[in-house]
Amino acid sequence: MTTKIAVSLPDELVLAARAAVHEGRAASVSAYVAAALLDHTRREGLASLLADLDAELGPPDSGSLAFADRALGLDDAQ
Repeated sequence: MTTKIAVSLPDELVLAARAAVHEGRAASVSAYVAAALLDHTRREGLASLLADLDAELGPPDSGSLAFADRALGLDDAQ
């Protein structure tokens, strides 16, 4: 199910959405906005989960962070 709504957006965001449609990166402006909202919602959920884990287990130590950097290939990027 979908619901049609009206929103006001800054001109530069409307231009970016229309460019995405023109370039074939989105099917429509509505699809572009829906994907952006979904991404934002997922990021908020992940941030909440990480905050809960930090509260329960404490933040990761430097060894764990270094391991994650190596696993993600980020240790050479610096």
